[in-house]
Amino acid sequence: MIRLEDLAIFVCAADNGSLSAAARQHDVTPAVASAAMKRLEGELGARLLARSTRSLRLTPDGERYLQHARNVLAEVNAGRDAVAHGRRVIGGNLSLSAPSDFGRNLIGQWLDEFQAQHPAVSLQVHVSDRVADMYRQPVDVAIRYSAPDDSSLVALPLAPDNRRVLCASPDYLARHGRPRSPADLRQHNCLRYVLSDTLHSQWNFFKDDEPVQVQVSGDRTCDDGELVRRWAVNGRGIAYKSRLDVLADLRNGRLEALLEDYAGEPSPLHLVCTHRMCVSPTVRALRELLGERIARYLKDR
Repeated sequence: MIRLEDLAIFVCAADNGSLSAAARQHDVTPAVASAAMKRLEGELGARLLARSTRSLRLTPDGERYLQHARNVLAEVNAGRDAVAHGRRVIGGNLSLSAPSDFGRNLIGQWLDEFQAQHPAVSLQVHVSDRVADMYRQPVDVAIRYSAPDDSSLVALPLAPDNRRVLCASPDYLARHGRPRSPADLRQHNCLRYVLSDTLHSQWNFFKDDEPVQVQVSGDRTCDDGELVRRWAVNGRGIAYKSRLDVLADLRNGRLEALLEDYAGEPSPLHLVCTHRMCVSPTVRALRELLGERIARYLKDR
């Protein structure tokens, strides 16, 4: 395989008429430069330079190959410059994955604002509660609740203090009464959530920082958080949802918070990407806007 550094030494030697000069410009020894030329000529199966201890000239094959070598180096440098430029500006294509509730009910208006501020950004949004495999699927960044299980992913906080809240509609509570403790949930129809083929039937709470766990049951399960929220609003049972997902329903009375003496399970929201180098100016700008809008949304009354 031809090495770029070998091409660079060949072009430099041709321009200067000296392998020693090429070695000096690339800050390597003459022996290293000579080895680079031998590798390149070995890969091509052709002699590129006719050289002695005092002179150097291009062979016919060297003259034919020189422009191709220049073009390769120019393309590599142009690509490097393009990447560097892309990492300095806010723009380009960005593929974003978001959970069902958050994606359908909140993020749309904030993405409108983001693109109004940065019209050079083109967005592709995937809304699903299926956890995207960011190494196999065409997703640049993902909005996720809780820290990712994969420690190689980079998680940028959006709502670090977000928690789950137990809630039900006034109609459901009028018909079935209010639970007074987590244990009372065993007597209620609990709307359970399926994530990554795992049914979440154990609901966790905290009382004076002590964990309280309860196994719940009900007649409905779903792998779409938005449908679980709608079931709760329609009086079908009790839901245990991210506060972000049900805050509008709590504020307008469609849902009521339950067991408020117990702290809900932490459910921090993150913007996730595969590597620190993927945190481009576009991603940083998106994180800043979303973080500000989420904080304002949680405080508004």
